[in-house]
Amino acid sequence: MERIRAAVAATTGDVKVLGGLGGFAGMVELPEMKNPVLVSATDGVGTKVLIAEAMGLYSTVGIDLVAMSVNDLITTGARPLFFLDYIATGRLEPEKAAVLVEGIAEGCRMAGCALLGGETAEMPDVYQGGDFDLAGFAVGVVEKDRIIDGSRVEAGDVIIGLPASGIHSNGLSLARKILARHDISYTYRVEQAGFDSIGRILLTPTEIYTSPVAAVMAACEVRAMAHITGGGLPENLPRAIPDGLAARVDRSNWLVPRIFKALQALGKVDEREMLRTFNMGVGFTLIVPAAQEQQALAAAPGSFRVGEVVAGEGNIRFVGV
Repeated sequence: MERIRAAVAATTGDVKVLGGLGGFAGMVELPEMKNPVLVSATDGVGTKVLIAEAMGLYSTVGIDLVAMSVNDLITTGARPLFFLDYIATGRLEPEKAAVLVEGIAEGCRMAGCALLGGETAEMPDVYQGGDFDLAGFAVGVVEKDRIIDGSRVEAGDVIIGLPASGIHSNGLSLARKILARHDISYTYRVEQAGFDSIGRILLTPTEIYTSPVAAVMAACEVRAMAHITGGGLPENLPRAIPDGLAARVDRSNWLVPRIFKALQALGKVDEREMLRTFNMGVGFTLIVPAAQEQQALAAAPGSFRVGEVVAGEGNIRFVGV
């Protein structure tokens, strides 16, 4: 508790947190708004915790934990306010727990929300030794008349992509299976991925998109957004598009990171399965009017055109593969 106190306090920023660390509940004062709507999202980091445990590296999975919830939350146009975490383990190791919470605090600083509190549970009958799992949820707020829900999306709108930092926190069960099948350890240095160890590459934290999304929203009209998680583009992008419309995605518009190519080659994975399992380099999408495409691209350096919205059913259509 003493070690994490400073890290938690550093996350408050302009969020008005009432009270301090150690109470039974956390309190946040809502910002002054005309008609505020609370928005929430929850998630974990899946089997990424197994890679962190195998590598003995715990400083980044906390960032993933925040990212997975916050990136869902901001698709509504909401601003993240606070985050709560839950750490479960078989044997509490104070040093490891502190590093995990410091990573969560870093994720909160990156997302612009307060780490309001959390819970650490020691359950030796459920978890073995130092095995652990993480879960958390974020709460944000948005003006009711500024909620982004996809209802204004039209045929001809442009889909903008924000680059993924890597594999993020989805598809790791398949990645681990591929490595195990070839008896490849996490310390193996991958030529296709720049000769870094495969374990460190897989532990690259999930990108947090709060800042670029806010920048695009300030620059133009954003009609819908999607966080590209489990299921990849085929299952997540259509969730942001109304019935009667579909997404036409041009795969030639962005470079697929080398880690995905390495896993596909090692596992002999079909292209469709890769697209259904991994983000393939697209971590987040925004749909904007075609006339505002250049403003959107300029507002978020590194962004790119993923495709466009077209009339008709079919959810998503890939070209340029």
